[in-house]
Amino acid sequence: MTEQQQEIYQQISGLLVDLFECDAADITPDARLYEDLELDSIDAVDMIVHLQKKTGKKIKPEEFKTVRTVKDVVLAVERLMAKA
Repeated sequence: MTEQQQEIYQQISGLLVDLFECDAADITPDARLYEDLELDSIDAVDMIVHLQKKTGKKIKPEEFKTVRTVKDVVLAVERLMAKA
């Protein structure tokens, strides 16, 4: 992971622990949001809202349709940050 990805990963890990009470030990880049961390679609929407506030960017739902793992979220946020 790049330094920026590592930073985003740390923020998302914190979000998962604080917001959804995920066990920090369960959060890895390959952890699946729905199966491993037991998030549901409402949680996913909450996460997008928080990420929008954090990044100051509008997130289109289709950008997150393919997100399945914590690393997918990191990469999606990184792409978002790269947009002008």
